Amino acid sequence: MLSVTLPKVSAVAELLKPITWFPPMWAFACGAVASGASTDGRLWLVVAGVVLAGPLVCATSQAVNDWFDREVDAINEPQRPIPSGRMPGRSGLYVAILWTLLSLAAAWAIGPWVLAAAGLGLALAWAYSAPPLRLKQNGWWGNAACGLCYEGLAWITGAAVMAGGAPSLASLLLAALYSVGAHGIMTLNDFKSIQGDQQMGIGSLPVRLGPQGAARVACAVMALPQVAVIVLLLDWGQGQHAAGIALLLLAQGLMMRRFLAAPIQRALWYSGFGVPLFVLGMLVSAFALRASGGLS
Repeated sequence: MLSVTLPKVSAVAELLKPITWFPPMWAFACGAVASGASTDGRLWLVVAGVVLAGPLVCATSQAVNDWFDREVDAINEPQRPIPSGRMPGRSGLYVAILWTLLSLAAAWAIGPWVLAAAGLGLALAWAYSAPPLRLKQNGWWGNAACGLCYEGLAWITGAAVMAGGAPSLASLLLAALYSVGAHGIMTLNDFKSIQGDQQMGIGSLPVRLGPQGAARVACAVMALPQVAVIVLLLDWGQGQHAAGIALLLLAQGLMMRRFLAAPIQRALWYSGFGVPLFVLGMLVSAFALRASGGLS
């Protein structure tokens, strides 16, 4: 009789990494705010979209990445569910496939714009981790794919859900700028796995450019889009919101100086204290666009 060993629920939950769901859920909410539309009678759409962005699409990307990164994780983080054996056999792959199908079904139920965005996001998630593309082997392309999935597509989906169609050009511009900034956030995340990436031939930016070079790129890529957002908000007549983002950027700049002095030791520190200021600026810009009527 064939015996099948199923993973524990706790191992599956750890594989799906709930702590990583926040950025796309936040971006979806920012897009919904930026649309300028009322939630009257459509609050369920916001809730459904937030669940899709985090516990479904983002969780799928985490499962896919852990399956195809199992050899790297065995070096960097052997306690993870797959290399530790708590996700036996090919169960990690099966969870990734199941969550992909669940995500597509939920997106289809919400609407065509959401299905299109979710489909693109899921395609990028698989392309990021899985061969033959495996975009993560090039830190430039891989981080761009992650930034687009985590921030841009989630923002656009939130705006489209609330607008009932295509988002405004202004909303698309903000989504694009924060996607670029998220490229730097992904680079920060790569500092923790330098050793394994070097051994497995993964060309993350800390491996390609060295820790100091990658730290400079991460800071610049996070800061410059925020400068562009400030300029846009001033052009839209939202001086107070622009000033708020400028203050958040100034605080980030002070933290960046400390991070650049010891990037390997302080990458996690900056992720914990500097990145929240970046994402808070997203919400400020969303409210600025809302105050401008969405500039539709």
